[in-house]
Amino acid sequence: MVLVLLAVVLAVVVATALAIGVFALRRRLIQRPGGTFDCSLRVLPEVPPAPSREGADSAAAPSGSSVPEGAASDSRGSSPADPANPADPAEPASADGEVVPPLAVDHGKGWVFGIARYNGDRIEWFRVFSYAPRPRRTLERHDIVVIERRLPVGQEELALLAGAVVLVCSHGGRLLELAMSEDALTGFLAWLEAAPPGQRVNVA
Repeated sequence: MVLVLLAVVLAVVVATALAIGVFALRRRLIQRPGGTFDCSLRVLPEVPPAPSREGADSAAAPSGSSVPEGAASDSRGSSPADPANPADPAEPASADGEVVPPLAVDHGKGWVFGIARYNGDRIEWFRVFSYAPRPRRTLERHDIVVIERRLPVGQEELALLAGAVVLVCSHGGRLLELAMSEDALTGFLAWLEAAPPGQRVNVA
């Protein structure tokens, strides 16, 4: 029985060492051509357009009935989406009172650690915890639009590497976020601005 337990433990240790070795070898192969940097990535969910206030009022009112003008104005005045309302929950604020975009308040969920590599006019992005030899995503330079840059918010400070800066970008009509160090950010923006003649540069 003891020998069986020792054999199981030894097998687990060997399998773990092999897995770590494969991860390290894959990372070294990715970094061999050069031009790599740590880059976490998160794809933002598509937010459906909010219905108009007039459409919501007409849908809430039963057919054939009229809403008193005073009641309608009261309901609009107490709407939680009213920007004049100080208790507006649609605009969350951080601890220092700064208004945070709704998409940024996500408790750090959805972030994936990765390695980005420059390859001509594109960036190849690889997941860190993966055995795949090919990039998970390829970002073409002419399709990248930098919308804004910001600092990590809330739980993002734990989900991302220390000192990371978040770039909110659009690529092919899809919103995504890239988190990288200040040095990597400088190189990334310089790479975008170094586009060949005729290509648009989309840097916020």
